[in-house]
Amino acid sequence: MDNFWVAALWSLIPTVVLLGILFFLLRTVIRMDRSERRAYSKIQAEERAKRGLPPLPPIAGR
Repeated sequence: MDNFWVAALWSLIPTVVLLGILFFLLRTVIRMDRSERRAYSKIQAEERAKRGLPPLPPIAGR
């Protein structure tokens, strides 16, 4: 019966490792997208100010 638990553990380890890698990869992509959108909004606001245009209304969630 002891070999059963060892085999079960060894079969779950690759799945858990891949899940961890996927989690960190998706978290990084989402954070990069968020910071890129923030930087783009800042640049867009600066360009609108240079041209004398009114600022865009705030969007919920920003």
